[in-house]
Amino acid sequence: MKFLLAFSAISACLSVLLGAFAAHALKAQIGPESLGYFKTAVQYQMIHSIGVLVMAVFYHQWKNVWLLWGARSLAAGIVLFSGSLYVLALTDISWVGPITPLGGLFFVAGWICLLVAAYEYEN
Repeated sequence: MKFLLAFSAISACLSVLLGAFAAHALKAQIGPESLGYFKTAVQYQMIHSIGVLVMAVFYHQWKNVWLLWGARSLAAGIVLFSGSLYVLALTDISWVGPITPLGGLFFVAGWICLLVAAYEYEN
């Protein structure tokens, strides 16, 4: 769990830094389509970093394995989805494009895990 808490903090911090980088330095260096990819990556990274944090905190309280798998899935989604979009935006490496939807599937799986954990929650 310590890893997931650290991952969420580092990932959220990076999304702020990368967002600032995109707004100030990168804007003049890449085209509008690539900048759009980059901004989408930053946005999804921040949202899902908070999701990892929330699930990790809930896991500490509930000890529900679905929360653990949910946080892991969101973390994998951040790496695959946002990571592939960063690569697409900054390089000519186009073969990473098919990785983006796989990251999206990890995001969906993570949120479904939270749904299952909520269903199993006992007051």
